[in-house]
Amino acid sequence: MTTARIIGAGPAGLMAAEVLAGAGVSVRIADAMPSPARKFLMAGKSGLNLTKAEPLPAFLAAFGPIPAEMTRVLTDFGPEAVIDWAEGLGQTVFTGSTGRVFPTVMKASPLLRAWLARLQALGVDLDRRWRWTGWDAEALAFDTPDGPVRERPDLTVLAMGGASWACLGSDGAWAEAMPGQVAPFQPANMGFRVDWSPHMDAVLGQPVKGCALIAGDCTSRGEFVLSARGIEGGGVYAVSRAVREGAPLVVDLCPDLSTEAVAERLSRSRGKTSVANHLRKVLGLSGARMALLNEFGRPFGTDLPHVIKALPIRHLGPRPIDEAISTAGGLRFDALTNWQLRARPGIFACGEMLDWEAPTGGYLISACLATGRAAALAALATRA
Repeated sequence: MTTARIIGAGPAGLMAAEVLAGAGVSVRIADAMPSPARKFLMAGKSGLNLTKAEPLPAFLAAFGPIPAEMTRVLTDFGPEAVIDWAEGLGQTVFTGSTGRVFPTVMKASPLLRAWLARLQALGVDLDRRWRWTGWDAEALAFDTPDGPVRERPDLTVLAMGGASWACLGSDGAWAEAMPGQVAPFQPANMGFRVDWSPHMDAVLGQPVKGCALIAGDCTSRGEFVLSARGIEGGGVYAVSRAVREGAPLVVDLCPDLSTEAVAERLSRSRGKTSVANHLRKVLGLSGARMALLNEFGRPFGTDLPHVIKALPIRHLGPRPIDEAISTAGGLRFDALTNWQLRARPGIFACGEMLDWEAPTGGYLISACLATGRAAALAALATRA
């Protein structure tokens, strides 16, 4: 019987294991952590966003520039396929108003339990606390609770994740075993550091709503949070790639009004009303939005309408990579051919360890599942 070793028990690795075991391959998974899919479980704490129900062209466009291989596998295993797969595990799903798809229970743990039960029924074994340390000649090398282990399975699928949330298992350490094949890791879907002045203390921790964040060609109407460390949250993550690549970050405090409309409202007589009260009355600016205007827009001048519509956010760059939701960079696609390492036949790779990135909103998990499936199918094709 053909044997396969999957290294990494996140969504990509588990999907690869499911496909291989379903084809009659004897599969063992190795994971460095004491329990599988820790980052997957963490993602599900606030509601497991499995995919995005939208037309395929829009779904693919959300990833930005991606290799043709990614386009193919996301087309083959897109949002509808992810929904069918989850429901096949007995997990009913629903689609929110923005098209995001969640399990009805809004948690990752029931789906993971059902998935692990399916894998166990297929004969898949999981070796916990097995850390892959590279190759010893042609053999896979592991540090295990019982000491060093060397293996030479027929097929290997690497699914070791990116380089964020090291405490959950994705530390990027595997890159040391592949010199010259890995694009530098960078944070993705991350917040940005801001050195706030003391007057911001009163609003730190508050969400900012009713604004638009703009960076280059990207605009986000999502909510974000003012934290003691800077700005973070879904609204920020949506524009984080453009900011990381050099685009200035600005916030439109009144996105439903034109600059001319803002100017007209500001021109109304305010009598003895303070500027702050005038802004509150005619534009609804108060709380966190007003604090941002005071932080980055003073002194107020005749260009105030333009400042309100494009308030520059003076940040100090991304938060540390280990705090990022995901990472860019990783094993380059030119080091692969049909998901197989050019330098090592029989070794396949998938998931977030590859050099692609995606926004939050279901795209990340969808792509991990799709690439795990693709790597496993490619591996099976070599044994046909």
